Amino acid sequence: MKEVLKDLDKAFENKVRLGIMSALLVNDQLDFNSLKDLLDLTDGNLASHLRSLENSGYISFKKEFLNRKPNTKYAATKSGKNAFKKHLKAIENLLKNY
Repeated sequence: MKEVLKDLDKAFENKVRLGIMSALLVNDQLDFNSLKDLLDLTDGNLASHLRSLENSGYISFKKEFLNRKPNTKYAATKSGKNAFKKHLKAIENLLKNY
């Protein structure tokens, strides 16, 4: 059992962070409002989870202005994609073996 659990990443234990990474894995990038609408979250809740993933090095962001309004776009980093795929594989193995 310990062998299967070792590849689970604590960064993805929360369903919001799991949702963020899932969305960013199938999209090159998403802006803040798109993520907020997709996951049905408040600004503050989404921002705190994005910050957690940023601090882990799993996502990056790019700030720009569109029609004088700030627009922040997020993307999964290469290490974030690898870590998330490893996490998903560990869940698959857990389900297969137990």
